[in-house]
Amino acid sequence: MSKMVSTELLNEFLSGSRRALAKLISAVENDGTQARAVLDELYGKIGQAYRLGITGPPGAGKSTLVDQLAKTIRASGKTVGIIAVDPTSPFTGGALLGDRVRMHDIATDPGVFIRSMATRGSLGGLSQKAQDAADVLDVFGKDFIIFETVGVGQSELDIVEAADTVIVVLVPESGDSVQAMKAGLMEIADIFVLNKADRDGASRAVQELEAILHLRPAAPWNPPVVSTVAPAGKGLDAVWKKIQQHREFLLQDGRLAAKRKQRLEKKIHELVSRRLKQEFWDEEAQQLLDASLENFQNQKLSPYRIVEELMNKFMASLQRKMEN
Repeated sequence: MSKMVSTELLNEFLSGSRRALAKLISAVENDGTQARAVLDELYGKIGQAYRLGITGPPGAGKSTLVDQLAKTIRASGKTVGIIAVDPTSPFTGGALLGDRVRMHDIATDPGVFIRSMATRGSLGGLSQKAQDAADVLDVFGKDFIIFETVGVGQSELDIVEAADTVIVVLVPESGDSVQAMKAGLMEIADIFVLNKADRDGASRAVQELEAILHLRPAAPWNPPVVSTVAPAGKGLDAVWKKIQQHREFLLQDGRLAAKRKQRLEKKIHELVSRRLKQEFWDEEAQQLLDASLENFQNQKLSPYRIVEELMNKFMASLQRKMEN
């Protein structure tokens, strides 16, 4: 265990300390050897929490929906961890939006833990660090973990890899259902929520969604459409019921286990890619690239030749490490 992540801190975490939980998530978020040490130590205890993904276009009321959904889950006696994935600040690299500003009603509930995390340039809107933080919350004993994403359209699709049940939130106006279809959100949703259903055009929007879903090929699970007015808490019991139904569906025939296996496989691929990238771009590789770029500008080397030279350097470096 890293010196910065002490055995004492880990024991505090395992005994239920929220302070230790926050520190361990920070360690994971900051990456490096201490993050790997923490996750390696905890991994055998991961897998108890059920993970929900809340996604959809900006302005759909996702934060308010998450706030109300957390209350509904807490009313059932379950605990909740929330990871609000926010845009990255161009100045600090941290999350721009304040989670407790948006979810003030549940921020003081001891059964709820909220963490804002920056996307850190992740094209999918959900950084790998957010998924690692979910693992920490899982081991801490949270029954449900909710990812609330930025809402950036098509690049939200990686929420599928993080959540067991994906909820796509839409609103009645501006042809949202059509835009969602273009963005690919129609393919990833397990449940559709038509929020702000007290607005004009809500009934028509529900009909449009159901008509689009009716055109999809037959599948074992057909995503339902639930209407909500999140600020008033209307429709949240119905959303919670559909989540439970989808969970039961996944538990049949090993579907949930298969989904989590696919998630683990993809995560391992990403970790290998990240590790190789870190190992590859050492000082020697950067110097070779800088020198090669001068020849490239003089049209003496193609980019393919440069890559070949960099790969040869990397393979030679690996060989030396193996010999030592």
